[in-house]
Amino acid sequence: MDEPLSIAEERPARGGTALDHLPVGENRFVDALLGGIIDCATVIDPAGHYLYANRHFLDFVKRPPSEVIGNTVAQVLGDAVHGSYQAALHSPPAVGTVGSDGWLDCGTRGRRYIKQTITAYPHENGAVAGYIVVWRDLTDLKVQQTELVRRIEAQAQADAYHAAIVNNALDAIVVIDETGAVVDFNPAAVSIFGYGRDEAMGRQVADLIIPQTLRAAHDRGLANYLQSGATRILGQRLELEALRSNGEQIPVELTITEVRLGERRLFAAHLRDLGASRHAQAQIEHQRETLHQKDKLAALGSLLAGVAHELNNPLSIVIGQTMMLREKLTGAPLADELAQRSVKIEIAAHRCARIVRSFLDMARQRKHQRKSVQIAGIVESALELLSYNLKSSGVTVETDLPPALPLLWIDGDQIHQVIVNLIVNACQALEEKTDGPRRIRIEASYNPAGDTVSLRLSDNGTGIPASIRSRIFDPYFTTKPQGTGTGIGLAVSRGLIESHGGTLDLDPGANLGGAGFLIVLPIDRAEAEAVGEAEFNSLVQPGTTERHVLIIDDEIEIAELLADLVEKLGFVATVAASGDEAKIRLERADRPIEVILCDIRMPSGDGPAFFDWLCEHYPALTERIGFITGDTLGPAAGRFLARSGCPVLEKPFMPGDIERILKSLVRADPSA
Repeated sequence: MDEPLSIAEERPARGGTALDHLPVGENRFVDALLGGIIDCATVIDPAGHYLYANRHFLDFVKRPPSEVIGNTVAQVLGDAVHGSYQAALHSPPAVGTVGSDGWLDCGTRGRRYIKQTITAYPHENGAVAGYIVVWRDLTDLKVQQTELVRRIEAQAQADAYHAAIVNNALDAIVVIDETGAVVDFNPAAVSIFGYGRDEAMGRQVADLIIPQTLRAAHDRGLANYLQSGATRILGQRLELEALRSNGEQIPVELTITEVRLGERRLFAAHLRDLGASRHAQAQIEHQRETLHQKDKLAALGSLLAGVAHELNNPLSIVIGQTMMLREKLTGAPLADELAQRSVKIEIAAHRCARIVRSFLDMARQRKHQRKSVQIAGIVESALELLSYNLKSSGVTVETDLPPALPLLWIDGDQIHQVIVNLIVNACQALEEKTDGPRRIRIEASYNPAGDTVSLRLSDNGTGIPASIRSRIFDPYFTTKPQGTGTGIGLAVSRGLIESHGGTLDLDPGANLGGAGFLIVLPIDRAEAEAVGEAEFNSLVQPGTTERHVLIIDDEIEIAELLADLVEKLGFVATVAASGDEAKIRLERADRPIEVILCDIRMPSGDGPAFFDWLCEHYPALTERIGFITGDTLGPAAGRFLARSGCPVLEKPFMPGDIERILKSLVRADPSA
């Protein structure tokens, strides 16, 4: 590059003064001074011509001295710089220094950030001889500063964004360094694990949240990864136990991610507390199982509804015929022995009837048939019923039943069923006992504080394992071999006791060493005293004029049994096997029909259809018809009985039941 023009060089002035007025030594001094600085330095005359330019300036404009010296600022750097010079040159005092910095359009060099000073130097007479311009190109620095500011702002925004996410995350976020020390502990971690942030920072994560049994594995895994880079944990979803500050272990879901910050390696663990979700899942499973069991019980109820009608019909025949058989045996050979056998048949039939009725009562959830009962009598009846089984199994039964216990206002048949079930279970459990006596103890007591009667039943068998005690009352849960148990006995028994306002639980105070059950029943004195054993003594007795009864039942044995029973009460019976046949019998009867006993479910015209026909053709008889059925569980039958308002008698029935319903229907006759 050409050397800069010496100020001492003599040349014609271009629109201004030359520097030839300066001594040669001073010219050299100025040249040495401006040429040696690291900034761009120029000297211009008042008209804006370049009189001097150092090497840095020539390098900046990328021109030789011949294209700079003598030319104007506008010619070298463009009008924008020239205009800025003019504004600066005319604004300060005649002599002095003006500084400025900012972006300038520097012609071919483009837009640059320039910091400069313009200093006027005078003639001897004080007039301005020219200007020394010193500037520095700060474009690169300014760009770096701008980029740095942008990056700082971006980092600040990123930090704020990160903090917003981490601090508001629902999951715990715990960050550790290569030594296992905690470097971040978000608010969710504070909430889940119970440590304050300041308390957790800097401590070993193993000491904070890793159970003692897992710490060795954690330390080995971290050391192995740092040494070899091999891991089976990073990026995987794991479910394991974590430790809270109070020592409680909780289930968590864990993922670990490695984060590199330059040479630094961090590990971010995201932990989700699974306690609530597992509890919710357990609740869902429990509810699903409950619904499943309810569906099974509903199916059982539907099955019973279908079976009840078929079962109760023959039970009615058995009970009615045995009673009539005893009456026929009077004076016959072996009458007493045969009568006793008929009684046993009747008792067994009644037991079957009670079982069916109990299941139906639970399925249809109707009110119990309660009366004042002594609990001791129910226990003795159950033991009498099971006496043969107990004796054949070698089981001795001990009882402690104080005679002065208060009366209970309960459905005796249902409580009898519960006690029988508990005794049968105990007897079956004792069959597995191979050494020593087999014992069952039943004791009752009165609790004045709670006004309740307690009944304890215990045995000296092997007992109930602790692992299944919470499940033995679940429907369909059984420990008995397949084919010997249904798993509904205890569930049904508890339901029956709870429907009476009582409780059935395991007895923690069982003293025979085996299983023990405790029944607690409340005493409802108001009900027991208010309701008596009211009978139909005040009702009009059937007359002796042989009232005419129409009996309608598709089971001919039932119809004939009913006919025998009503005729013994002084009535005349006509039998029809269906509703359609009953219409014919009614229209062709040689004497008026005064009372009707009708089955509900029949082919060829059922009870409801026959009743609707009566409403149209014989409305007076709708007040003197009673229905006898083996099943009122079906919704159609229930709706019909509620609509008709007629009395109903469920099979199996007793002669006294027939007598009561006939009295009720005769009383409804205005002419009676």
